[in-house]
Amino acid sequence: MAGSFFALLDDIAVLARAAAASVDDVVAGAAKASAKSAGVVIDDAAVSPQYVQGISPKRELPVVWKITRGSLINKAGIIVGIMLLSLWAPWVFPWLLLVGGTYLAYEGAEKVWHWIGTLRGHGHEPTVEEVVERTETDEKQIVSSAVRTDLVLSIEIMLISLANIDEDSWLMRLAILVVVGVLMTVAVYGTVALLVKMDDAGFWMRRRRPRWVKVLGTWLVKAMPVVFRLLSIVGVVAMLWVGGHILLANLAEVGVPWPYGVLHSITHAVHGPGIVTWLIDSGLSAVFGLIWGAVVVAVLAVIARLRFKKPVAR
Repeated sequence: MAGSFFALLDDIAVLARAAAASVDDVVAGAAKASAKSAGVVIDDAAVSPQYVQGISPKRELPVVWKITRGSLINKAGIIVGIMLLSLWAPWVFPWLLLVGGTYLAYEGAEKVWHWIGTLRGHGHEPTVEEVVERTETDEKQIVSSAVRTDLVLSIEIMLISLANIDEDSWLMRLAILVVVGVLMTVAVYGTVALLVKMDDAGFWMRRRRPRWVKVLGTWLVKAMPVVFRLLSIVGVVAMLWVGGHILLANLAEVGVPWPYGVLHSITHAVHGPGIVTWLIDSGLSAVFGLIWGAVVVAVLAVIARLRFKKPVAR
């Protein structure tokens, strides 16, 4: 009996070591996959705060939490979907990315058009009174828009992560994607939550001593509107850049290689440091995304006008 008991303990120890090794493999794989998708994660962090901007301060964190929950649901569905598709229909990935890239390009181009309209006096930024009077329906629309954009970026993050996982085991790849999804969501929306509450922290610091704390609080309060304006610009550029790059890369995958070939030729014709090549690649991708998105905006505008055109009285 004693021998059986100690044999059982030995088996448990072996299983524990195997489990620990598996956890280490999952963590290592998640770290590698996360590093490869870091660019899209940065874009996601830059895009997300603009959806919370203009919301009543009391509702900022609840709205961030709703978007975070939507992001986790997005990633859960995406992980299940791409793991099944990786077994049965991996050829569909480029087409999915083309749809996602089109949506990002459209979102970016629409925001650029909105800015142009604002400059021409055809639109305006929300006033304090409009922010306070925003209803639950307005918040739902904001959350819905943010979650849709997150869906596209999450698909890109998960597909890049999957492509950089070396494990052969289907279960190990699944575990790594789950860890990546949770880490990326916490990183992005934790950062967003900190950003949107920075001005509140500044107001709190202004009522404290010593004097340097008050000065720092005042600086935070004055700086945050500028930070959010910059993040809004960076977010739009990021949507156009990522969307354009997704479109260029995956058009080549589905048999239209010449746009990516032109980009490749231009970047290789410039003999400069890596940062210069990256800037040229990113800039041209953003321009391509803007053109593609502007075409989609124009087509949808024509369809909307034809659909809602009033019949001519006879």
